[in-house]
Order: sequence, then C-alpha cells, then structure tokens
Amino acid sequence: MNVRLEQVGSCLILHNRSEKRGAISVELYQAIQEACARADDGSVRSIILAGGAFFCAGGDLDLLAKRAELPLDERRALIERLHDTIRAMMACPVPIIAAVEGGAAGAGLSITLACDFVVAAEQAQFTAAYIKAGLTPDGGLTHFLSLALPRQLVMELCLLAQPISAERLANFGVVTTLVPKGQAFDQAQALAAELAQGPAQAQSRIRNLLNAAPNQTLSQQLDCEADFMAEAQGGAEAACGIRAFLEKRQPEFPT
Repeated sequence: MNVRLEQVGSCLILHNRSEKRGAISVELYQAIQEACARADDGSVRSIILAGGAFFCAGGDLDLLAKRAELPLDERRALIERLHDTIRAMMACPVPIIAAVEGGAAGAGLSITLACDFVVAAEQAQFTAAYIKAGLTPDGGLTHFLSLALPRQLVMELCLLAQPISAERLANFGVVTTLVPKGQAFDQAQALAAELAQGPAQAQSRIRNLLNAAPNQTLSQQLDCEADFMAEAQGGAEAACGIRAFLEKRQPEFPT
C-alpha cells in the first residue's frame, strides 16, 4: 500500500509513499481524515505525516487534465475532498507534525502548512506551483501563506511559482526545525515524544485557541480564553502542574 497508518506508542504515523513523489490521492485524503478521527479516542497524542524522498508533490496532473470533461459542480465536489481533509486537520484534537524530505508543492504545500509543526530537511524546497499549470491555489494555501508571510512574498510564490527554501521558511518561523537530509522523520518522532509528556487537554485547548484566533475579534478570543482557563483551573492537569511547580520538580501529567 502506498498510504498506511501505523500507531507507535501514542503517536499515529501516516506513511505516504506514492510512486509520483507522494502525489495527492483519495487514499491520502481518507487516511488523514481517519487519523484525525482516531485522535479522539485518547490513546493518540500526536500525528506525524511522513512521505518518501519527496514529501508531497500535490495533485496528479494526469488526473487533473481529465477533469476538464466534468461538469463544474463535479469538479467542485472533487476539490471539496481536499478541503474536507484540511478541515479535519484543523479540527483535530492533537498536534500534527509534517516530516518533510525533498519538499512539497501545490496541495502538498497546503497540507504541510495545515500542520502544527513542520520538521524539514535543510535542502527541502517548497513551491505553490499552481500558476505553472494555469491553475489557482486550493487547500487553504492562500489563507495559510497570508497568515505566515509578507504579502509581496506570497505574491512571488503564487504568481511566479518561485520555490522557497526550508531555511528561508525557518527564518519566518514556518518551518519549526531544520535537520540534515534523511533525519526529518526521526526528529518528528522526537518532537512527538516531547509532546506526549505534556498535558493533553491543555494542548488541545491551546491548539483550538490558536486556530480560532485569526477569525475572531479580540473580545471573542478573550471569551474563549476565559472559558478554557476557567475549565483548566479545575482540572487534574492544572492540579498536577501547579503542585509540581511549587515543589520544584518536573510534572507527570495524568494520561
């Protein structure tokens, strides 16, 4: 199988090793959505998306060329498969880590930017790519890029399809960690292990707050923060964390 899910400890790992440089597929959409759904059961603390030598090359142009024959509403419905996947990632209760070797292009870049952490090999290159095929971005790419990068740089990426290096994205904070070639997956696993030591409910609440913030007013965000903080103060995680802090030791949060 080109796409498979594997749980290692509390980390759910999605392996995507398509022959076409990790190209987008229905199987990939289904696997990502399944991984996000499985994260609800409490045994999963993080998800790693991992490719092969190239993380994800985006849409298969051979398949996209055939869509010209379809009615507009059918073409729109096929795009919604990707968008439902992005929505599932944003609603996922646990952090998602991209382990990027080689690079990502098109919708592969959209999926990368929908992740909470991006661990990338130093030589990795990222490109919007769509304009070269006479297409426009999907998968929330314009949303994620506009949140993360200056407007003129986003124009350069999207209108000229200029590649951007992992190092440059790291300077903007988009790439979380740069690693030597071949070490992205190992570093992603180390990050997953670190996350597993933290308080699960607090992590999920913080993730929800950060994902909601760009679309809310300050007043709305303050209300959400107050709700979550009030809930957290009465929970077992806060009791454990505060006690450990006062006793000057590392906390061992409940699982």
